[in-house]
Amino acid sequence: MVDILIFTDALITSSILTLLTLGLTLTYLTTKVPNFAHGTFASVGIYVGLTVSKIFHQSIYYGMLPGFILGGLVAVIQYIAFLRPMTKRNASTTTLMVATIAFDIFLIAILNIIADYIQIGFHVESRYFILSNLDFFVFGTRGIILVAPILVIAVVVSLFLLLNKTKFGIAMRATIENPLLAGTVGINTDLVYIVSWFIAGGLAGMVGSITTLWYIGNTNVGSDIFLISIFAASVTGGIYNVYGAVVGGFVIGVTQSVIIRQLAGIVGAWIIPYQPLIPLIAMVVTLLISPSGIMGVDLKAIRKRLAREADAR
Repeated sequence: MVDILIFTDALITSSILTLLTLGLTLTYLTTKVPNFAHGTFASVGIYVGLTVSKIFHQSIYYGMLPGFILGGLVAVIQYIAFLRPMTKRNASTTTLMVATIAFDIFLIAILNIIADYIQIGFHVESRYFILSNLDFFVFGTRGIILVAPILVIAVVVSLFLLLNKTKFGIAMRATIENPLLAGTVGINTDLVYIVSWFIAGGLAGMVGSITTLWYIGNTNVGSDIFLISIFAASVTGGIYNVYGAVVGGFVIGVTQSVIIRQLAGIVGAWIIPYQPLIPLIAMVVTLLISPSGIMGVDLKAIRKRLAREADAR
């Protein structure tokens, strides 16, 4: 039973983390801004899911589409209202990064107001809540266990088709490679940036809307719980590679789920609050060994070096 619980937690954690990391990596690739508000986009989705399930009394899974739309709109607002004007004024990466932290604080404040309104106006518990009792079951298996990995597969396939099989995807890849040259040949780079931010925020809002089926929901969950793991997964997989987000998401998700549960069984539950140390350690190790991440490792060069060493012996 313990092994099944560890596997289940690792699968769900990895799936949620992968979807969040895909968005962070996508925005960094296009605008080169490390967005510290990205985790809170998931918190926006959390309150969409709460509203749909507890106020409108619909399945929490119905909140995925409005969560995607609202999360995407919040991300676009951040880009258009804050980052784009500052970029045009040649603001440094550090300044832009600080701006994302400021936006994160502002967004959390808005979510706190919304949480108070929900609790006072509708008498619904809106802080430190979990909605696992609202999940459906298929042959005794909880829906989130099936939906989370299916979402990852669907999103990865959709992104692959978008980036490789559509004109807009080709324009997006060109903008990622060389925005100045892309603009010269007539590509609307600003539209590419807006769409990238919408997709990134949308993915976070979508997965956030069903997160409370497994995790406790609160206004600061995205920034306090998920953000470190998101950055660690992005760095570990390769922050310059969209598909690296998938690798990093599963590596960090599985690692922190398995290790923390094993440690809790050995030394006690007091170790659980120290779970964020695991992705931090993984990120540091990755930067020391392979700064470009797992997807940036040159396997051909490694094989050639090993071959030369074998021949020398």
